[in-house]
Amino acid sequence: MGHLATADARGVPHVVPVCYALDGEALYITIDEKPKRVSGRPLKRIANILANPMVAFCVDRYDEDWSRLGWVMLRGRAEILAGGAEHDAAQALLRARYFQYRAMLLDELPVIALRIENAVTWGKMDAPRGATPAGFGAAPHPS
Repeated sequence: MGHLATADARGVPHVVPVCYALDGEALYITIDEKPKRVSGRPLKRIANILANPMVAFCVDRYDEDWSRLGWVMLRGRAEILAGGAEHDAAQALLRARYFQYRAMLLDELPVIALRIENAVTWGKMDAPRGATPAGFGAAPHPS
């Protein structure tokens, strides 16, 4: 899990935990079927991206051994994908990574595509054996 930071047109920040998949120079986050507040308005993260597409995403690694702490922050422009080949490929990546998504109807739901312009890392982000750093990638969950 990572954290997506958006800001509205006035610069007021909003941070939410998200599931994600990384492919090349883009990071993808789907709007899924998990319960969300229903108010007739778009989700705050979507409204913020439409008003201000500059976003940040952060994933961190915590360990009781503080010599193994680390984080990765990605910054760039976000785009809302409502359909098309990239949308479908992103949903497939996310389904491969998170088995919970395989039972959800995601085809009609939007995807946030973060176009990575800058990446910053700090600390120890080497992966445990058999994993990718900070969970990046699209390794499927064992089913």
